[in-house]
Amino acid sequence: MSSSSLTLPASGQAAVRNRRLLEILGGASIAATYVYLVLAQPTDITNGLSSGSTLLALSGFLLGAVLLIAGVLPTVPTSTLVLIPVALVLNIVLGQFIGSTLVPFYLDSIGTVLIAVLAGPAAGAATGALSGIVWSLFNPTVLPFAAGAALIGFLAGLAARYGLFRRFYLALIAGFVTGIFTGVFSAPIAAFVYGGTSGIATGAVVSAFRAMGDSLLGAITKQALLSDPMDKAIVFSVVALLVYALPRRTTLQFPFIRGHRVLADAKTS
Repeated sequence: MSSSSLTLPASGQAAVRNRRLLEILGGASIAATYVYLVLAQPTDITNGLSSGSTLLALSGFLLGAVLLIAGVLPTVPTSTLVLIPVALVLNIVLGQFIGSTLVPFYLDSIGTVLIAVLAGPAAGAATGALSGIVWSLFNPTVLPFAAGAALIGFLAGLAARYGLFRRFYLALIAGFVTGIFTGVFSAPIAAFVYGGTSGIATGAVVSAFRAMGDSLLGAITKQALLSDPMDKAIVFSVVALLVYALPRRTTLQFPFIRGHRVLADAKTS
C-alpha cells in the first residue's frame, strides 16, 4: 500500500531552512541598523556617501535587503523581480511629490505593499528597504527611514498571508493598524536623527504640538499617529483595488497568492 508523505523530502526541508535563515539574517541586519541609528543619533547622515554613518547605515540596510531577496528568490516568479524596480520608482516619485505638498500623508509605500501582497512579507520588506536605499541616492534624508519602509512591507505581507486582502474593508483596517506600528517605529528616527520631519505638512503638525508644550519625540509620535494610520489605510486600499483590477490569470501566476489564498478568488494550490 503506497502513501504520499505529508512532509518535504530532506533536501526540500534543508532548502526551506536555508531560505528562512537568510530571511531572518536579513531582517536582523535591518533591525540592527535601525537600533544603531536610534542610539548613535548620527548628525552627519545627511552628508551623503562622504559620511561614515551613512556608509554604515547603507551597508546594513543593503545587506539586509540582499539577504531577504536571496531568501525569497527560489520561490518567486521572474515577474515579481521585474516588478520590484517599478515598485521602487512608484514609491520614490509619489513620495517625493507628496512630501513637497501640503498633504499630511506620504503615499510612498504603494509599490512596497503591492510587492508584499503578490510575493509575501520577505519580498515586501526587501522592496521597502531597497526603496529607501535608492531614494537616498537623490535625497540622503530618506535613508534612516529604510527600516520603517521594510516594516511596512513585512506587515503588509503578513496581512496578505492571513487573508486580510480578501475583503476591501479588512485591507483598510490592516493598513490603519500597520500605520500605528510604523508611525511609532519611525518616530525615534525623525526625532533623534533629524529633530523633526521633512514633509511640509507633517512638519507643520509637529510644530503645532511643540507649541502646545510637547517634547520633540512626543510631538513627532502624535503627528505620526495622526498621519501614518490614514496614510497606510489609503495605501492598502489602493493596492487592493490594483490587485483585484489585474486579470485573475495574472494574479494566480504568483505562488504566494495561490498558496495562501491571498485574494477572495485565489484557490490554494
